[in-house]
Formats: sequence, C-alpha cells, structure tokens
Amino acid sequence: MTSAWPVRRPTENAALRAADRSERRLPPVPAILADLLTANQLGDRHGVNLCAHLVARVVTQGEVQ
Repeated sequence: MTSAWPVRRPTENAALRAADRSERRLPPVPAILADLLTANQLGDRHGVNLCAHLVARVVTQGEVQ
C-alpha cells in the first residue's frame, strides 16, 4: 500500500487561499510585551520565542515597504 504524505484536503486549500487574501493586522507592541512577560513567568519558552519574533515583526513592518 502506497500513500502520499501529506494528504492535501480541499478545505485546507480553501483555507490557505482565504488566509492569503485577507490582511491580518498585527497587535500593538504593549499587548505583545504583556504576553511575553506572562509566557516568561510561566516558563513557556516557545511562547516567549513567538512573542519576541512577533514584536520584531511589528517593529520592522513600518520600515520594510
């Protein structure tokens, strides 16, 4: 039995196309920093990493256009 991995589903393609068409606004930096502090207090290293990268993305968004 042979199977292709990963199996693409029609709803997945539709969701990806919809995400590409919609503009997702980034949250304000103070809100991200509050989440960063919370993740740090909880010891959530992955959350800290995500928040830190999101802050960098928000800060550089105005410069790269």
